Amino acid sequence: MAEQVLTMTVPQAEGMAALGSKSTLMAVTRAFELYMRNEGFSQHTIRAFRSDLRLLGNYLGHDTLVGQIATADLNKFLDYLLNERGVPCSPKSYARRVTTIKVLFKWLHKSGILAEDPALPVIQRSVSTPLPEILSEEEIARALTVTESRRSAQKADPRPHLLMCLLLDTAMKKGECMAIRLEDIHRQGVDGPFVQIRYDSPAKKQKERKLSLSPETVEVLDEYIATYGPTEALFPCTARNLEYVLSDVAEEAEIEKKTKKGISFEMLRWTSVVRDHRQGAGEVQIRQKLGISEVTWQETRKKVQQLASPE
Repeated sequence: MAEQVLTMTVPQAEGMAALGSKSTLMAVTRAFELYMRNEGFSQHTIRAFRSDLRLLGNYLGHDTLVGQIATADLNKFLDYLLNERGVPCSPKSYARRVTTIKVLFKWLHKSGILAEDPALPVIQRSVSTPLPEILSEEEIARALTVTESRRSAQKADPRPHLLMCLLLDTAMKKGECMAIRLEDIHRQGVDGPFVQIRYDSPAKKQKERKLSLSPETVEVLDEYIATYGPTEALFPCTARNLEYVLSDVAEEAEIEKKTKKGISFEMLRWTSVVRDHRQGAGEVQIRQKLGISEVTWQETRKKVQQLASPE
């Protein structure tokens, strides 16, 4: 999201005077929100930015001219959030508010409204949330050995292997997996087979994306369809059923983790993108695969890098 903001032209609402260094913080905030709406940013992101900038306006004054806001003012505001406001500010909320300030003022600078970016020197503290757990390559191999044995058993069950391959290929969320319909799977595409992730909610349309499928996944997919005979939804069962499938695989493969028992959708999601990072995939490619905004990526990127580093 942040990079999109930096390349835009300054939006003008009907009746709004051109923005400049003598524009108020309130006017600039409204223009920025208008841009986000026009660009189709999610309602969640817009609400978060609006809330953060309202706090900034309450502290500095909504009528403050943006050209008069200095780095010292922004640092004082952030110190106020942590130590003087009297309302707990979690590390995650604090980090997002720093991101909001940096994105807004970088936009103002790149758009020519401000000659300098006062938020540039502001230090962005890292979020002290625990790292998610992922599978090691050795654990992946053990799990796939289990699913392959079930796939080739006398009473063949290709579903566990399909689920593992699908999630390792795509890093999709549990809800996205459950929403896949047969018509969303395309065996031929410009870059090969893919699954189309769709959302019914207009507010989540920006999360829609095409996720590549490996030849092995397509092969076991056909076996699964022949065995289970789904007609509309790829997995005509509950999410809990698939969680049990992953749990059974983990138990047979003797995979145990510190915070979660066995294998989960979220664990495979993180495992997938960490593997991509290790194999040299670019940041934009990984972010788009996850279907997250550039703001969310700022935090996610650090975790991916940490998880991908040798222990």
